[in-house]
Amino acid sequence: MLILGIGGWLHDGAASLLRDGEIVAAIEEEKLARQPRSGLPILAIDACLSLAKARPHEVDYVALARPVGAAGDSGFHVRLKTLFPKARLVVVDHHDAHAASAFYPSPFDEARVLTLDRRGDLRCGAVWQSEGGRLRAVRELYAPDSPALLYSRVTELIGFRSDREEHKAQWLAVRGEPRFAKVFEKTLGMQSGELSLDSSYFDISRPEGGGFGDRFFQETKLDPRKLSRQDRADLAASVQATVEKAVMLLAGEGGNLCLAGGLAMNAMLVSALERSGKFDHVWVQPAAGNAGTSLGAALHTWAHVLGRTERKPLENIFLGPQFDQEHIKNVLENCKLNFGTMLTDEEIINTAVDRLGANQIVAWFQGRTEFGPRALGNRSLLASPKNPYSTVNLNEFIKRREDFRKFAASVPEGRADEYFDCGENARFLATVSRVKPEHRDKFEGALLDGDRIRVHVVRRSDSPLFWELLEASGRKTGLPVLYNTSFNLFGEPLVNDPRAAVRSFYASGVDAMFIGGFFLEK
Repeated sequence: MLILGIGGWLHDGAASLLRDGEIVAAIEEEKLARQPRSGLPILAIDACLSLAKARPHEVDYVALARPVGAAGDSGFHVRLKTLFPKARLVVVDHHDAHAASAFYPSPFDEARVLTLDRRGDLRCGAVWQSEGGRLRAVRELYAPDSPALLYSRVTELIGFRSDREEHKAQWLAVRGEPRFAKVFEKTLGMQSGELSLDSSYFDISRPEGGGFGDRFFQETKLDPRKLSRQDRADLAASVQATVEKAVMLLAGEGGNLCLAGGLAMNAMLVSALERSGKFDHVWVQPAAGNAGTSLGAALHTWAHVLGRTERKPLENIFLGPQFDQEHIKNVLENCKLNFGTMLTDEEIINTAVDRLGANQIVAWFQGRTEFGPRALGNRSLLASPKNPYSTVNLNEFIKRREDFRKFAASVPEGRADEYFDCGENARFLATVSRVKPEHRDKFEGALLDGDRIRVHVVRRSDSPLFWELLEASGRKTGLPVLYNTSFNLFGEPLVNDPRAAVRSFYASGVDAMFIGGFFLEK
């Protein structure tokens, strides 16, 4: 039984493939096209079928997450029937897909599920309860009464792009004080215990800057033309605090909690839920945004359309393409590059440890591409915490991003407790952890503030070669931790294929690259 899931038709398009209920492939269109696209994610579909060694006529169901098609586009159904002549088409509501993507890959038999985004398909959020392996919505939010919408408006107000750079507002919030939180609580209508966006705080004649109106600026005593750096940080901190409070209100307490939707990509929010003490466990689907609806549409079809109860928890998020040695070598030779060949994993590890120990920045390209926006050790840029210039080199000269956006610290699962207090979702870089007081000076360059830090806990079963690199680095330096940030440049998505890796490597200040069994340096 093959079920192809398609999501993000309007933006962040992706495809996922289930075989007999098990996730075998998932990839975003943007990683393959190297630029934003809308419409049918045909490259992602082809990649998923190739990974599964399947042909279009073997697909049994095509599950499509709403919204679908552009205005006036009535031909998408015909195109899908042409591409998949034997498949039955299933159209899944946007938040049904989010909820399925959160619960069915989770490790829980029973859970409450919370989905939140800006607008979805009229619904902008819902609370779900699992019952006998099915999901039932027990509360719904409708646009515009969305904490995510308020977050996006503030993102635009402080100078970032809404729908693209909310993550920047999140990290800027660490440097601010929530002095406008009460105003935002009134804007969200939280005084009654419900969420109902108060339109009097906005002005439809001001489409720029989040559309905030005179009432908002009077109550905050801000001049939108003269926002200081601290004002912007305080606005970010205020909306972060308000949204965390609103989500706590919606989530309730007790039992297990699963999250999906664009707002679930907010790692500080996830950390607040983990540390609230209100839940037995919190689990976030790692590709929680629009791309993840492709996964959810397929899982919803398996459970709700076919009535199947078999489930397989998500083992890891390495669901995209991988490239064999011959393919990589052909790319390197076609690019007329000088490279070294390494015959064993031990040689790869030892060479990488030497380069990291020499304070070099290393590009690490191994195995299958991660599904979702976060680099988890297969498409990463790495540096040693012992490198005194790692912060400047990674952020300013290579990634060219703001200094408040810190990179993660990757650590083997068995060693994480020595250095960090980690949340449950640190496996997928979906939460914020804390460094233990006696080790703060070791990780000063990666600290968000006094003790908060992004930590990536690496399981050996998930990424054996990366796990061994961390352990080997620890044996040599006494510190089994490497700084890890995504292997991408210029605002592009994570690199997927060898050619994109070569381009990014030579267009950056990265010193060396390990790509499969090959080694390049400048």
